Amino acid sequence: MPLPVQDSPTPLASAPTPAHAPDAGWRHARRANSLPEVHGSIKVPGANASFWRKLLAFGGPGLMVAVGYMDPGNWATDIEGGARYGYTLLSVILISNFFAMLLQHLAAKLGIVTGRDLAQACRDHYSRPVSLVLWVLCEIAIAACDLAEVIGSAIALNLLFGLPLTWGVALTILDVMVVLLFQNKGFRALESFVAGLMVVIFVCFIYEVVVSHPNYFALAQGLVPQPQIVTNPHMLYIAIGILGATVMPHNLYLHSSIVQTRQIEQTEPGKRMAIKFATIDSTVSLLLAFFVNGAILVTSAAAFHYNGYRDVADITDAHKLLAPVLGAGAASVLFAVALLASGQNSTLTGTLAGQIVMEGFLDLKLKPWMRRLITRSIAVVPAFVVTVMYGEHGTSELLVLSQVILSFQLSFAVIPLVLFTGSKLKMGVFVNKPWMQATAWSVSAIIVVLNVYLLVQTFIG
Repeated sequence: MPLPVQDSPTPLASAPTPAHAPDAGWRHARRANSLPEVHGSIKVPGANASFWRKLLAFGGPGLMVAVGYMDPGNWATDIEGGARYGYTLLSVILISNFFAMLLQHLAAKLGIVTGRDLAQACRDHYSRPVSLVLWVLCEIAIAACDLAEVIGSAIALNLLFGLPLTWGVALTILDVMVVLLFQNKGFRALESFVAGLMVVIFVCFIYEVVVSHPNYFALAQGLVPQPQIVTNPHMLYIAIGILGATVMPHNLYLHSSIVQTRQIEQTEPGKRMAIKFATIDSTVSLLLAFFVNGAILVTSAAAFHYNGYRDVADITDAHKLLAPVLGAGAASVLFAVALLASGQNSTLTGTLAGQIVMEGFLDLKLKPWMRRLITRSIAVVPAFVVTVMYGEHGTSELLVLSQVILSFQLSFAVIPLVLFTGSKLKMGVFVNKPWMQATAWSVSAIIVVLNVYLLVQTFIG
């Protein structure tokens, strides 16, 4: 439960701190910047600059957030959903994307207005025991996401080069060096690398959709929610897996931090401009993520569901069947290339999220390579064990399970975010409007109810 919020005492005067002051509504003064090595490192043009110059300057964090919405975990749920149920679950991806746009807007606003990321805000607002519980839950979510990246990258290496899955899993530890290389070159270099890999993924799936020849009328019908999504327990399981794979809890922590890499004026107009362009950046980026997620499901539905291959729930099987089913030799190769790009992109952003969460909740500073090695090892061990014991089929089921774990943890990131951005004391003039707050709480309620329902179905049914 949230602790009562008290204004920080002011030694020079007895009057309460104004609601618009940096530390109003917080129990402690801000002690450190989020991601201090890159905080405020990117200059932005002034208010008189053109719209496009401002957009270019603020563009980047949204792409890094969108990476998490197309990681290998999404592939597993989207492939199974498309193969089993055709285009029906396309509506779930669309609705999840709308949820994501709203929540990422709130995360960006929290970071810009308060100068705190979500982890720092939780540490200040909640008691120490509650903060530690939230930290553990977030670390579990990051480990689940990391697990998906490990397995996805290992599968891609196996598909492209024939590398055994166990070797591929072990090799993923080395990608910590890639992260360190780009971190040392500056945040813009990291954003540019992420954007380049996203272009690769986007182009690959344009090709996949074109050669799969989907039924566009049925596809359009799939964008409309159907009652069976809720009434069919297995369809609901996959749907909530898609929700967990789409709205990533650690992305809320990530976005609230990396928007602070922009050097903005700490005034009301300066913050309003930053919120506006950060929201445009993330919304456009999430539309790209929606296309990729939708394209995976559409390709799976067109290639497998409507050709009688409705039991395909494995990335490897999907790769093997794409070329012969679609009659396009490049389909399988580009599928694997996009999967590898997706895994590497998610690794980069997962590194930053892990650093933000540990430093924000624990106020603990670790060297980036050590932090990454710890989280990657947590993901590598279960992936390695499952790969050795159960092979390809086991890794596929582990991918879907990782997304359900993410969905369970989502509530514990969303509720504090909505609570903080709806607080007049914490946000001042930037507090959520009543309609925004009502919408945000409605989204939170839907997420909580679906997860409770899934939990009951899993253990009873």
